[in-house]
Amino acid sequence: MAQFFNKTPRIEVVDALRGFAVMAILLVHNLEHFIFQVYPVDSPVWLNVLDQGVFNGIFTLFAGKAYAIFALLFGFTFYIQTDNQKKCGKDFGYRFLWRLVLLIGFATLNAAFFPAGDVLLLFVVVGLVLFFARNWNNGTVLLVAILFLLQPIEWFHYIAGLINPAYRLPDLKVGEMYAEVLEYTKKGDFWNFIWGNITLGQKASLLWAVNAGRFFQTAGLFLLGFYIGRKQYFVSSERNSRFWVKVLVVSVIVFAPLYTLKELVMDNSEVVRQTVGTAFDMWQKLSFTFVLVASFVLLYQSEKFSRIVGNLRFYGKMSLTNYITQSIIGAIIYFPFGLYLAPYCGYSLSLLIGICVFLLQVKFCRWWLSKYKQGPLEYVWHKWTWLGTGK
Repeated sequence: MAQFFNKTPRIEVVDALRGFAVMAILLVHNLEHFIFQVYPVDSPVWLNVLDQGVFNGIFTLFAGKAYAIFALLFGFTFYIQTDNQKKCGKDFGYRFLWRLVLLIGFATLNAAFFPAGDVLLLFVVVGLVLFFARNWNNGTVLLVAILFLLQPIEWFHYIAGLINPAYRLPDLKVGEMYAEVLEYTKKGDFWNFIWGNITLGQKASLLWAVNAGRFFQTAGLFLLGFYIGRKQYFVSSERNSRFWVKVLVVSVIVFAPLYTLKELVMDNSEVVRQTVGTAFDMWQKLSFTFVLVASFVLLYQSEKFSRIVGNLRFYGKMSLTNYITQSIIGAIIYFPFGLYLAPYCGYSLSLLIGICVFLLQVKFCRWWLSKYKQGPLEYVWHKWTWLGTGK
């Protein structure tokens, strides 16, 4: 009973923010047809214009940002779990390592239906940084988070290229892997599709993350989420409101220059584009991510806004279930082994499909959580995390 009362209270805005992130991921993935780039070839001009507007709007708002919020909150959740165990005089670290092992299973399930697009295995690998950081002081956590977010590997490659003009970036063959993934996906052989996704697809996804600077960014976001948890910045208070206003102002101010610099850098050589360009791209997306986070947290203090987005709380509480089931649903809708609607769905129609899937998932979440405390996959992950403890 004492353990129950020692638990950190659930923070409502975090559930809603996580729900917002998973919803945004769903919309982006629908526009991408879950990394199956097959679209109509003879759409009328007006629809092409509309499709391009939808693509630009959704990708500007959410691409690279929704995942970043998801990663930030992964680090925050680690803080909650660590803090709850610390209040009981226990170290959550080794239990967390077991939790990451279990996440491999969920990552494999998701990857089976999401060719070369899964992020959960990346979370498993990068999650190790949280294990090592769990007993660091706040200053060290923040400093290392900033170092990761600075993208040191990209700058190493850039400087190496300046010193030696003959220097070439490592070729990880990601393009060739994605081409092979596309080929077996088009054939529509279900079992070959599943096997290819959990082998070659996962490899392509991880190596793409290396090229895109995602490993270091994810590590930085995990630590930043852990730090935000320790500082209690998601707890509603006047002090924290001032903090998020400052975050919003700074993020808005730095976004435009970072975006402009990114665009300028992209006009240079391939080495510069893939190194400095990657760093500036990560930074401008990160600044916009914090525009979204700070805006959401501040707006959520309004009763009207929190009521409007209230369903996101249910969606966020079942984020793992929703994230994986959206991949399964998307595969059935767009891929040749299923309904194969990809050739008939431009960006606009794909967005509408994504919205419909989201609304159906929300309805399921509300029904499920009216009967159970956790989502089905959340329950399994929790039960297996605490295997042998009776929790």
